[in-house]
Amino acid sequence: MNYKTALLSAVALSCSTTAFAEENAAETDKKLDTIVVNSSRIGQTLTEIGTSVDIITSADIEELGFRFALDAIANSPSVTVNQNGSFGGNASVRIRGASSGQTLVLIDGVPVGDVSTTDGSFNFANIDNSNIDRIEILKGAQSTLWGSDAIGGVIAITTKTPDDGFGGDAFAEIGSFSTKRGGAAIEYGSDKGDFRLSASTIDTDGISKADQANGNDERDGFNSNNITAKGGLNFGSNARLSATVNYTDSESEYDGYAFGAQGNVADGGQLGLSEVLSGNVALSLPLFSDRLENDFLIGYSETDRQNLTNGIESFKANGDRLIGRYQGVLTINDLNKVAFGLEHEEGNFDSGSTFGSDDGNQTSDSLFAMYELQPVDTLTFTAGVRVDDHSEYGTQTTGRLAAAFNPTDLLTLRASWGQGFKAPTLYQLFSAYGDPDLVPEESEGYDIGVDLRTPDQKGLFSLTFFDQEVTNQIDYSYANYRYDNIAKVNSQGVEFAGSYDLLNWLSVDVNYAYIDAEDDAGQLVRIPEHSGDVSLAFRPDGPFASSILLRYNGSEEDANGTVDEWTRVDLNASYDVSENVQLYTRIENLFDEEYQQILGYGTPGLSGSFGLRLNY
Repeated sequence: MNYKTALLSAVALSCSTTAFAEENAAETDKKLDTIVVNSSRIGQTLTEIGTSVDIITSADIEELGFRFALDAIANSPSVTVNQNGSFGGNASVRIRGASSGQTLVLIDGVPVGDVSTTDGSFNFANIDNSNIDRIEILKGAQSTLWGSDAIGGVIAITTKTPDDGFGGDAFAEIGSFSTKRGGAAIEYGSDKGDFRLSASTIDTDGISKADQANGNDERDGFNSNNITAKGGLNFGSNARLSATVNYTDSESEYDGYAFGAQGNVADGGQLGLSEVLSGNVALSLPLFSDRLENDFLIGYSETDRQNLTNGIESFKANGDRLIGRYQGVLTINDLNKVAFGLEHEEGNFDSGSTFGSDDGNQTSDSLFAMYELQPVDTLTFTAGVRVDDHSEYGTQTTGRLAAAFNPTDLLTLRASWGQGFKAPTLYQLFSAYGDPDLVPEESEGYDIGVDLRTPDQKGLFSLTFFDQEVTNQIDYSYANYRYDNIAKVNSQGVEFAGSYDLLNWLSVDVNYAYIDAEDDAGQLVRIPEHSGDVSLAFRPDGPFASSILLRYNGSEEDANGTVDEWTRVDLNASYDVSENVQLYTRIENLFDEEYQQILGYGTPGLSGSFGLRLNY
């Protein structure tokens, strides 16, 4: 699907063209009214948002057969994914050329970036899609909304919530490389409360993470398990108390350093272990006939990592962060709305290896406010400011402006300007290579876009121009043998997304991005200038459905050379045996393309899977 908007996602079929057109228009109107929570903290529809935001739903994920969150996110224009070997290899995400550490990742509202890593980034390799309800991708600087790390943007993942009544689902599949994947969930919902418990697992022999084309033939296995528990109690006057816990543990074999090999990587006996725990307790307390919404949240995330070389521990690290947040949204009248709040965050890390150990901690306190003015139904202005006080470097202030204008029902004009920052990580401050005098990375940028809907309600086309500058970028200084504020980054580009229902059973989606990203040394590594995808979705009237996805990634520079361009084609199909039973299959890399995402690391050739899905 074209996730740029999700405005024209899967449309119900009918027997007659006229009936289909009516249903299609109704579905489009419904999507236009979709509330995007994380874009402004106020809650705006897609036609009221001045910033660029993509929405990926569970229906989108199922239609294209994605197994991991990483695969779904990669389909968003100007989002770059790099993984050092499939099946458990460390996976990074970059938005509009910003580094992976400059992307804030939230799971059920809780920041989950690993504070024990050098850049504080989140590893997407282990997030299974089976329990994801939706993903919001906010592009551009979002620090006024979300504080540190949100220079390139924000990826907000929301897990599935229970439906009314008792129910559940389960799935099981087998595939190439001796891959076995499965999961199940049980849930119950009523007016008084709800709960959902889900679990999933994947186990595979995998492929060699070091490219087999370079003579590496040792398979690197991968195992990952996910458990999510979610529930809440509903009280009078729309008050609600809820809690969520997400847990993932994984084991991933990987290949080691080999000087002189392509990418300096070759077969080796390394094993990486990780555990990621996150969760929250939240209270929603509306007052004054729901004119004042009060939301309280306490969140926690922790990541434990351990590396073994030939069975002997060579590295370990632990990072945790605790966050407390209050947000109020006051509806003054039909024209004016304001969001305000405060946050407190604490972060701790410790790590150890054969070369020594490091540890450190930091705290930050934040105040923020957002104001929305809607003088007429077709025009929305948003303005915000945020002040962060950090225990190490002091105070940081950021601002944001956005506007959306709908001169007709078919056209949305939008623009936004924002500032971002990223606090130095604990490793950059307190490790043997750190510097406690580092200052935050800072960014400033804007985007301008237009969304055009076709009169027949079957198509949507979006075009966005963006430009962003990052100063005080923190890199390792080989002159000083420590981290320092030595770099400046400029990125600009174009995003295009198009979606159209060619027939009542056939739709096409096209995404494309051009990114020109440079720092003081030249072109940024692992950022292709050109990338995009084309997908066709077939939904004939009946139990069968299928899709085909063609993805293109242009050549990109890496630290030790150039990664060639590549094109990959995937097929997905499903058959509804009954209302509650579905068979599905997926063929990946249909034409057996040999390609790399990171220099020296391989990817699977022609492969496939077959599965059974139950709903009850």
